[in-house]
Amino acid sequence: MSLTSKFPSLRVLTLALGLALGASAMAQQPADLPAAQLQALRQKLAQRLPDLPAIEGARPAPIAGLIEVRGGGHVFYTDANGDYLIDGHVLDTRSRRNLTEERLDEINKVDLAQLPLKDAVVWKNGTGKRQLVVFADPNCGYCKRLERDLQQVKDVTVYSFVVAILGDDSRQKAEAIWCAKDRTQAWRDWMLNNSAPPRALGLCASPIQRNGALAQKLRVNGTPALIFEDGTRLPGAASAATIEQRLSKAQARPS
Repeated sequence: MSLTSKFPSLRVLTLALGLALGASAMAQQPADLPAAQLQALRQKLAQRLPDLPAIEGARPAPIAGLIEVRGGGHVFYTDANGDYLIDGHVLDTRSRRNLTEERLDEINKVDLAQLPLKDAVVWKNGTGKRQLVVFADPNCGYCKRLERDLQQVKDVTVYSFVVAILGDDSRQKAEAIWCAKDRTQAWRDWMLNNSAPPRALGLCASPIQRNGALAQKLRVNGTPALIFEDGTRLPGAASAATIEQRLSKAQARPS
């Protein structure tokens, strides 16, 4: 969401904040704002910026005087009165950490144990000891490229939640793939070789509609979308090397 394009005349500061966080930085994870203060901020921002995602929570930012507000899977920064809004990233120049990116990972984390993996097409390479969840549309070219790159990743089990966001043809292909005698082979044949899935014989209950609802619930707004074992996400078609790095990082990070 680009606030500068929506509100060019408002007092909105879009900044990439490369700031050294010194004595003013919060040493520990701050608590959320009191309910009354949160409600006041929520009402003021909603009135002045109606296209801003609904504010779900707020807490002191890592920089004194700023408040982090979160909503719709996004993080913004404001002053205590809600007169200014910063749409950008806070960087700790000492450690070179992107604190905003880390916060986004935290608030958008997904618990893989809570996902209905029975609704996914499953395949694995090697031992399959590492897990990766992918949301993909059968007519998504970037999804096909990702599927090819995933063949290079070792020791991984891939759970593909097939969704139909690109039209009726996507749904027809998704249904046919799910209802095939071997849905995993049908999925791989189509995604890797453009070999059309066989026509389904008889009635078949598919999870395609449920998968679409799940994608909406998780705020998956495009395909492909990847979710790793530690619950962190990666939108878009990443390279095999990037996926390998993220898989290793996910296993090393406490969930």
